[in-house]
Amino acid sequence: MSEEFQQIEKLYEFSERLNASKDKSQNVEEYEGIIKMSKTSMKAKQLASQLIPRYFKFFPTLSTDAFHAHVDCIEDGDLGVRVQAIRGLPLFCKDTPDMISKIVDVLVQLLNTEEPVERDAVHKALMSLIRQDPKASLTALFTHAGVTPTTDDQIREKALNFIRDKVFPIKAELLKPQEEMERHITDLIKQSLEDVTGEEFKMFVDFLTSLGIFGGKAPQERMQELVEIIEGQADLNAQFDISDTDHIDRFISCLQLALPFFARGAPTSRFLNYLNNHIVPVFDKLPEERKLDLLKALADISPYTTAQEARQMLPSIVQLLKNYMPARKTAEEMNFTYVECLLYAFHHLAHKVPNATNSLCGYKIVTGQPSDRLGEDFSEVNKDLTERLTTVEDLTKTTMKKLTQGMSELNKAMSAAKTDEEKGSIKTKKQNTTSGLRTCNNILAMTKPLHAKVPSFIGDTNMNLSWKEVTKPLASATTTTIGGKRPANSNNGSGNNGTAKKRRGSSGMPTQLVNKAFEGISSYGSGGGNRSQGRRRGGRGRGHW
Repeated sequence: MSEEFQQIEKLYEFSERLNASKDKSQNVEEYEGIIKMSKTSMKAKQLASQLIPRYFKFFPTLSTDAFHAHVDCIEDGDLGVRVQAIRGLPLFCKDTPDMISKIVDVLVQLLNTEEPVERDAVHKALMSLIRQDPKASLTALFTHAGVTPTTDDQIREKALNFIRDKVFPIKAELLKPQEEMERHITDLIKQSLEDVTGEEFKMFVDFLTSLGIFGGKAPQERMQELVEIIEGQADLNAQFDISDTDHIDRFISCLQLALPFFARGAPTSRFLNYLNNHIVPVFDKLPEERKLDLLKALADISPYTTAQEARQMLPSIVQLLKNYMPARKTAEEMNFTYVECLLYAFHHLAHKVPNATNSLCGYKIVTGQPSDRLGEDFSEVNKDLTERLTTVEDLTKTTMKKLTQGMSELNKAMSAAKTDEEKGSIKTKKQNTTSGLRTCNNILAMTKPLHAKVPSFIGDTNMNLSWKEVTKPLASATTTTIGGKRPANSNNGSGNNGTAKKRRGSSGMPTQLVNKAFEGISSYGSGGGNRSQGRRRGGRGRGHW
């Protein structure tokens, strides 16, 4: 009879005595024997890993020795021993719930294992604890989602991935009673946001918005709560540093995340005030690749402004429009997408406070308020605006003609293309051209009503902005959907502008024209690189969002 066999027999004997005992706390010798056997052969360790947690609650004086012995098995060199010991961890908490935090801590450290079987055992053990006591287990788990001076980045990442992949998908099952637990998980998430990457922050916001307390019937104050969380991440209390591109990226990303909540009634004032007071005044000094993203963000937020906010923002928007809409007598360059963004924002802001445009644009809108300023002469202002609008329209129509001609040539080229590479390149050019045509159509639709002394301003969100995904087929020769990240070989390089003068009879292939005249047919962040890496505080350095 082998020594290992004798050890197994002894363990079964200890277990039988304990099972038969009416007062198991008196069987100290048997439990001590089980602890001792956990340090012997491989098979004995596996069996002891099942027995130690089973009888743990009966021997509080041996709890430290028993737990340390079990942890030794978790750290054993044999995979089978480790897996069995991990499976036994939730049993410690079955009758001793105060152990949950300690056990969760142990399991989180084990998430870093590279062994699939071991990792699966860790996941199952954690889920068993969460189902057993969701509040205590999730509280312990989220302590590893935040950042402290001693945080292990790799362990933290594994914990976040576990929360995302295992906890979030079955939240309806775990978070009961629903409102109490959803509020608790919201508080845990808030505590974990001190130092997160852009990707991590979006993950948490997505999870929060999936909770019932923030659902479709949630009151406006819940939307405000979400926006306040996003505002905190955007660092709206920080002094704006024009050289801090990470802060600009973070501001844009956070504003974009907040848009659905603005649409549901949350106030936009803090974002707008920061934009108007800190960023717009130094807009010309911003890095070229950030300007477009900011203008897109401005266009997106403009429908949700209040009348007071619109009145405050309009002077800055009108000045930016003048900066980017060339006068006829000059040879200034024009960036069509910049103008599209600014015209869209102008329309929505002016729709809220139409008479504010009297002094800014020389209109004659009567509301009966002193702010109409009808007794003052703003004819020169109106003349300048009208000239710029006419110039923009002329440039836009010329560009549309070239783009339409170019699209025809591209369709012919696509029919003649032989290789997938050629077809892919032409498809990209067609997408860019389609977006350029949409930009031109939008500009003309927005400039036309502005020629009247009493213009009508667009106040709805029906216009399909050129960088948004197409929701309906276009009436033009192509129905290519625009949106998402640009292909790496896209000819729509950022940072380039279209010139006001183009030579006639240029090639039907509109690559250069689209490249120069239109920016931003992709989603936000076209020029910012990867904005979800790194961190900012605690000496860790957030890096780019």
